[in-house]
Amino acid sequence: MSDVREQLLAAGARARRAARDLATRSDQEKSGALVAAAEQIEKTEAEILSANESDLKQGATNGLSSALLDRLKLDHVRLAAICRSLREVAQLPDPVGEVIKEWSRPDGLRFKKVRVPIGVIGIIFESRPNVTSDAASLCLKTGNAVILRGGSEALASNIALGAALRAGCRHAGIPEDAVQVVSSTDRSAVRAMAEMAELIDLIIPRGGKQLIEAVTASARMPVIKHFDGICHVYVDKAADFEMAQSIVINAKCQRPSVCNAAETLLVHAAIAKEFLERCGPELRHRGVELRGDPETQAILGSSVRPATDQDWRTEHLDLVLSVRVVPSLADAIAHVETYGSHHSDTIVTNDEQAATEFLNKVDSAAVFWNASTRFNDGGEFGFGAEIGISTDRLHARGPMALEELTIYKYQVIGQGHVKA
Repeated sequence: MSDVREQLLAAGARARRAARDLATRSDQEKSGALVAAAEQIEKTEAEILSANESDLKQGATNGLSSALLDRLKLDHVRLAAICRSLREVAQLPDPVGEVIKEWSRPDGLRFKKVRVPIGVIGIIFESRPNVTSDAASLCLKTGNAVILRGGSEALASNIALGAALRAGCRHAGIPEDAVQVVSSTDRSAVRAMAEMAELIDLIIPRGGKQLIEAVTASARMPVIKHFDGICHVYVDKAADFEMAQSIVINAKCQRPSVCNAAETLLVHAAIAKEFLERCGPELRHRGVELRGDPETQAILGSSVRPATDQDWRTEHLDLVLSVRVVPSLADAIAHVETYGSHHSDTIVTNDEQAATEFLNKVDSAAVFWNASTRFNDGGEFGFGAEIGISTDRLHARGPMALEELTIYKYQVIGQGHVKA
């Protein structure tokens, strides 16, 4: 523990120095680093994919599930998406220096509320190496230094991506220690980072509930987090069946291992038989295991496993979908509020009044009408990338992008003012 802590304290000190430098850099310099990093990833694609392949082989040996291996996997298409995201973030407006509000007092004293970087951000995450580039790009763009501690299952991939990002910083004349990847796989590193309040200003855990709870329990600085992504699709009695089926299949099957994938399907009783007889076979055709309440079982038969109370509370992260027939919109909302995680929930309906009630009463970070839960994503919101999806109620909620990685300060301008 002591060696790991000393290494992290040294990394934190380097990050603090880099953050002070980065805070005053121009948008052109910061964006130049992102473009240079994308170019470096393209130049070193073979090395990055080789590192990822070693992670995948080790993961398979260690018994990682197919869903976790999918989250870990990089290929040409996913690397191209990473590079595209880096360039998109580079083109976004820089929020640093924005005057949020400006006013004067009767005595002539002038006030400005100005966006500034947070400072040093620690990010602890699991499995998905694209988090390395997404997080670093958003932090760099907003003048924050970042310390990234990924899971041991993605260590080689994260180090390879981190090297490309640091090369981009060097190319742009920015301190490369603005981006640091923790190479230690010792679990004590998580607690050590969480206790470094003098060097890390904000910590963001991304991963399973156990990781988030461990970071939250140890942290001596603010934490932005989301727990489970228990996301719902509610098919209302006024839904268009073709649209509803398309949304359900996309929300569950397009990428089941991510936090904004649907875990529960709620169907209004008035259309349950017709809709489930249509949609159920399509879900099973795609390999989805259905777990349903008695009404769902009565409609779809013995192929549906009985759903337990725990199923409604579970983030499956796999091709598993819990299904419940509800008597009304009010019952659907009550189910979401009882069992959901305040992440992403959608209603499919042509009834505007029902949609408005759902949008207003469901207390989630993102609530959708006639759209897949998969759109709760920084890129889809037009943010370029995201550092995570927060289900907190303070500072940031939903996809966290550039504005959410800034804080503000007051600049007060006088003319020799003194208080009487």
